[in-house]
Amino acid sequence: NLEDLEYNFIIDYMALYKYINNKLKDKRKYYIFIDEVQKIDEFQKAADSLYLNKNVDLYITGSNANLLSSELATLLSGRYIEVKMLPLSFKEYKEAYKDLNNEDLYQKYISLGSLPYTTSLDTEDDVSMYLSSVYNDIIIKDVMTRKKIQDETMLRNVANFAMDNIGSLVSTNNIANTMISDGKDINVRTVKRYLEGFMESFFLYKASRYDIKGKEYLKTQGKYYVSDLGFRYFMLGRKIGDFGHILENVVYFELLRRGYEVYIGKIDEYKVDFVAINKEGKIYVQVAETLKGIDENDTKILDSELRSLKKINDNYEKIILTLDKIPVFNEDGIKIRNVLEWLLDK
Repeated sequence: NLEDLEYNFIIDYMALYKYINNKLKDKRKYYIFIDEVQKIDEFQKAADSLYLNKNVDLYITGSNANLLSSELATLLSGRYIEVKMLPLSFKEYKEAYKDLNNEDLYQKYISLGSLPYTTSLDTEDDVSMYLSSVYNDIIIKDVMTRKKIQDETMLRNVANFAMDNIGSLVSTNNIANTMISDGKDINVRTVKRYLEGFMESFFLYKASRYDIKGKEYLKTQGKYYVSDLGFRYFMLGRKIGDFGHILENVVYFELLRRGYEVYIGKIDEYKVDFVAINKEGKIYVQVAETLKGIDENDTKILDSELRSLKKINDNYEKIILTLDKIPVFNEDGIKIRNVLEWLLDK
């Protein structure tokens, strides 16, 4: 760990290389982990040289504030595999709270967030202080410093707007226009720059639109999702009527964890919440907090969710996920199931 003063004698890439290379005594397999590698200027020279040893498996980690994947691609072109880490999945989260039923666990998951360290904290106040410190690090170090942004207040306003509108179709134009109408002095270029900073630091993720019938990606609009809902809860609180979009946020990241590229679907005038694509094909997903209408005979919500999926003319899996406690059943080949059980599947 290059933040540890025990290693303060490692002042450049040559010292780093010599220190590690001197420990490679024979042809056994060596696993090398270097944390906060960005503290060494031109660290890639040491990494490249160590990589030449056939018996070395090298892992490096670095702070977003100093080392992003785009830069890593330049420094170590073609000689590395990048592993992107996400907060805990619902299934991983359950390992920390085995005594909670699924419904209570979900409420905790979307309120306190799922950064691993939060599971070791005792109170909601402790979690709040921790998330605030992480959030401020992202704002100050990962975005402001890197992007050379001066207006911290406006940057936070854009972050709050994005978190307040997760799961809603937006563009940089309508974000700027909405904020201007609220009396804020901002333009489209600034909004775009701020959002890029949030995405580069893995705070926000963007799902672009995909025309299912035309099989083409659309440039207009998209949806933003926040990497950890704990940030949203502690910055904005929980708003009535947001639960559907919060559930979308959870499902979006679960699909990413399962190895899919995830898009927002469009077919004619209808929407499909997610089109998830991997090398094996596609899966179409609708997300609904509930499928229940005003009374037990009201099927308007279910019919609406089914309508979009029924328009799709291929044989890939189609599924509706809901918080309703229901057994798995099929409607014209479309699987309908409880989302919490789905989250615990893999």
